[in-house]
Amino acid sequence: MAAYKHLAFSSFIILMLFPLLLQFQFGKSELQLNYYSESCPKAEEIIKQEVAKLYYEHGNTAVSWLRNLFHDCFVQGCDASLLLESVNGIESEKASGRSFGMRNFKYVNTIKKALENECPSAVSCADVVALSARDGIVMLGGPHIEMKTGRRDSNESYAKIVEEFIPNHNDSMSSVLSRFQSVGIDVEGTVALLGAHSVGRVHCVNLVHRLYPTVDPTLDPDYAEYLKGRCPTPIPDPTAVQYSRNDRETPMILDNNYYKNLLKNKGLLMVDQELASDPATLPFVQKMASDNDYFNEQFSRAALLLSEYNPLTGDQGEVRKDCRYVNTN
Repeated sequence: MAAYKHLAFSSFIILMLFPLLLQFQFGKSELQLNYYSESCPKAEEIIKQEVAKLYYEHGNTAVSWLRNLFHDCFVQGCDASLLLESVNGIESEKASGRSFGMRNFKYVNTIKKALENECPSAVSCADVVALSARDGIVMLGGPHIEMKTGRRDSNESYAKIVEEFIPNHNDSMSSVLSRFQSVGIDVEGTVALLGAHSVGRVHCVNLVHRLYPTVDPTLDPDYAEYLKGRCPTPIPDPTAVQYSRNDRETPMILDNNYYKNLLKNKGLLMVDQELASDPATLPFVQKMASDNDYFNEQFSRAALLLSEYNPLTGDQGEVRKDCRYVNTN
């Protein structure tokens, strides 16, 4: 009987340890809270401090961190492939038309340098992307989101397939929903994440097709006249600073004004306005327009799902020393 109990206990221990053994076997580990508690205990606080410092010097950086998360994670997962420069045979994802208007990449390395000074080669650029977005959301008045860490950095770019993953602002709502679903985000979460359009701005290049040669009938007429004032020609210079804010009332606050504007036919992009006309998304637009807490709750849920999509972990990829380049050794 004693031998039987010993055998049963041994079998139980093996079953309990089997998932962990598999992780070691394949060099794979999961994301976890406070991943850097031993290797770089101050990492998350350093990122938070740098994000705040940059926000007070360049307020629009907070918007950039949020957009970085979307563009990085949507293309093959959260692995900082977005940040790679075009060098040594690598074609940067930043050169894609889908990345038009993205900026402040140089300040990602400002954050990374602060981390390298504290803990060399410890904190990945992929985690910098995720945590700077988390802290940027707070700077924009949005909710605090507990994000796990432990992502690793890709040693390749996916520039050739960016447009297969990042939705275009002219895509149909069914296409947009399908692309979000492919990364595990449902309709409700999609409506919430598009609420990120509450902050930042849209270049006239992406607006004029709704204004010229005739005004899109789904646009509020008075709002269309305002937009024409911001974008006075049908062929704007893509290098010029010609843009309109997504939300004129609270342009740098992540809130539900975005949805209120949609219900007044004041969406900037086609994809924005379609949210308020598609029967699959309209109920969520209406609910978020009337309840900012509900918007924050759903935005947090969806952003967390996105931040954990298909990361490299364990011994996959690398931890870049400079977020712009793969390591040379």
